[in-house]
Amino acid sequence: MKYDLICIGMALVDSIIRGFNPEPVSASGYVAESGSLNAGGEAVNEAIAAAKLGLKTGILCALGNDPAGEIVLDELRKNGVDTELIVRTNATPVTTMFVRADGSRKSITNQAHRFNFHPEKEPELFTDARALILGSLFRAPFDDPSIIYTVVSRAKEAGQLVLADTKLPNFRVLGLEDIRDSLKLIDIITPNEDEARHFTGKDEPEEMADVLLGYGVKHVIIKLGSKGCLLKNSTGTLRLPACNVQAVDATGAGDNFAAGFMSEILRGAAVEDALKFANACGAICTTATGAGTALKNREQVLLLMKNEE
Repeated sequence: MKYDLICIGMALVDSIIRGFNPEPVSASGYVAESGSLNAGGEAVNEAIAAAKLGLKTGILCALGNDPAGEIVLDELRKNGVDTELIVRTNATPVTTMFVRADGSRKSITNQAHRFNFHPEKEPELFTDARALILGSLFRAPFDDPSIIYTVVSRAKEAGQLVLADTKLPNFRVLGLEDIRDSLKLIDIITPNEDEARHFTGKDEPEEMADVLLGYGVKHVIIKLGSKGCLLKNSTGTLRLPACNVQAVDATGAGDNFAAGFMSEILRGAAVEDALKFANACGAICTTATGAGTALKNREQVLLLMKNEE
């Protein structure tokens, strides 16, 4: 196999605004503590994290032939991600993110996020790898049931391990029933608590997991933010508390979590050990502004895990 892991999904630039004061200082002006431009998008965040953790990683995404696209491309290459699979288009989406003091955030997207590529048309681009991360279900390009099924089924035919992260729908709304045939082909799904509540209609994490397991997903991981995470599969349930870190910005924490989990599974780790590693990856991500800033390497993650014992 050419790659350990290929990440498919959205690539964009995050315009991150911290400490925004909603009270205007003039008729048309506002102030904030800081603002920065960061390469982002689920596939980008996951690919960068996986490469830092030592996986030979490729990314299949769409980037515009514009300055925003160059920001993303430069960041991917700088961090060791193979970029030869990237499809070039007219425009790179930009997301504006308002980050609160506790690291939580709200984002603004626009119509550019709807225009993406069609990975299902060229399965040879994503099947030459041991594993695949779909980042993210319910967002372009994975907001079309036929695209999801084609990609996942071709991946399984190629013997790939498939992890699917999720996002709340924006421009096109799908539910679990819409992708029933695809869910049974997914090995690992990693929604956060809000996403899992939305899709399952349940309030308790274990009940959320039960709904997803009922659709045939092999391993369900519910990311619970400051409350840690929960994993449930056919053999049992495992719940971990959050790592003790000072959160600054939660942007990309779930993407780092997914990359960390897949990294350890591909190294042959047990599911419980992979979950602990992923939990630490997500925590480290929150300690700096931007999804790809704080995580440096696998040794950093192992040190945090040791300190948490």
